[in-house]
Amino acid sequence: MGISAQISLYPLGKESLSEDISEFVKILRAKGLQCEVGKMSTILYGEADAVFDALKEAYSYLASRGACVMISAISNACPV
Repeated sequence: MGISAQISLYPLGKESLSEDISEFVKILRAKGLQCEVGKMSTILYGEADAVFDALKEAYSYLASRGACVMISAISNACPV
């Protein structure tokens, strides 16, 4: 099943957020997901298993580097 996800990632306690966010998106793209990076969130498209697996891996990687918050909205009804 194809889904879309809107993800906002907030690395905490960092002077610069761009490096962590770039690494997060790099992991998602390496898993074959289509990503549209915006100023406040990233939109992902892909098969449900691929999206959830990639989000788990990317979040685990960022969480291992320090405190972070990830907010998500996931839909099977939005265009995919």
